[in-house]
Amino acid sequence: MHGGSLRGRPREFDPDSALDHVLPVFWRDGFDGASVQELADAAGVSKPSLYAAYGNKESLYLAALRRYGERHTANRVVALNAETDAREAMRGYMRASVEAYTNPEHPAGCLIVMGATACESASLPESVRAGLCATMRAAAEQIGQRLVRAQRDGQLPLSVDTGAMAAFYNTVLAGLSVQAKAGVPRELLLPVVDEAMRGWPE
Repeated sequence: MHGGSLRGRPREFDPDSALDHVLPVFWRDGFDGASVQELADAAGVSKPSLYAAYGNKESLYLAALRRYGERHTANRVVALNAETDAREAMRGYMRASVEAYTNPEHPAGCLIVMGATACESASLPESVRAGLCATMRAAAEQIGQRLVRAQRDGQLPLSVDTGAMAAFYNTVLAGLSVQAKAGVPRELLLPVVDEAMRGWPE
């Protein structure tokens, strides 16, 4: 469809596909920075139509957050668990994350990390804050579970604190996201992954 032809015609409005259009706005500007008018314009509908479909801006953000997970992180988690060598799995996961953070086809950085950096904002609704925190915890748990599996498979010493190790790699990933958002190019961020992997216990 062309040139906002959806405007004023809510029966043709597909709320699911609209998420793919509003997601980049939230990703680029954050919850506070994205105006409802910008979101409606991105979806090609009027503000009343957007509210009718999602109820409010909070619900729309949470739906976009879920879509981000489905479209931009799920494949990396699949690869993390599919690789049998745990060290290579983690290296591949981090490199793929850097490539995603610096992909010019969408906003830089990680939507989840960028959202979490604004969690102290007084204007951020509690539902959005809770959704971001839950998503951050889930991401950390994915890495932690992979490290526990590595330990069980004899690829990590039993003395390793997998919780602390998962927190370390998540912290590195968060830093890489912030750097990417600031415009640091991929070729300078990928070597950071190699340095982080030097801490992998033999």
